[in-house]
Amino acid sequence: MRIRGAVRAAESSGPAAQGSVFRIRNLVMAGVIEAKETAMSAGSDYDNDGGDAGTVTVTRTKTVTKRPNLYRVLLLNDDYTPMEFVIHVVENFFQKNREEATRIMLHVHHHGVGECGIYSYEVAETKVTQVMDFARKHQHPLQCVMEKK
Repeated sequence: MRIRGAVRAAESSGPAAQGSVFRIRNLVMAGVIEAKETAMSAGSDYDNDGGDAGTVTVTRTKTVTKRPNLYRVLLLNDDYTPMEFVIHVVENFFQKNREEATRIMLHVHHHGVGECGIYSYEVAETKVTQVMDFARKHQHPLQCVMEKK
């Protein structure tokens, strides 16, 4: 990165230009922006006094954050876990109201599997662990799994 010529030219222009040059130099040094130098004269890369001549082209880089992968949290049907317990689990661990929890429980009962929610990996993993621990604590074989959406 060569910005010395532009800095020298602006420094000789006066105090107002110096302030903006120092701000640009500080941003470049901090790694916030990138700077590229372009020659002012078509035939020469240097001015008469032997120093660098040019203007500073400031390029701003924008970081694009990738959206996290989402995972479906599923309850699996079994013949032993009471329906009321499944409703309780869906209400408490997935923040569903009674009606929606009942609908999910019936879907699990009739189809063998039901989706309780879609979450990022860490949240889905935590919910699966919490549900499985709660079911074991209450001696029910309820299975909860997650799968990538």
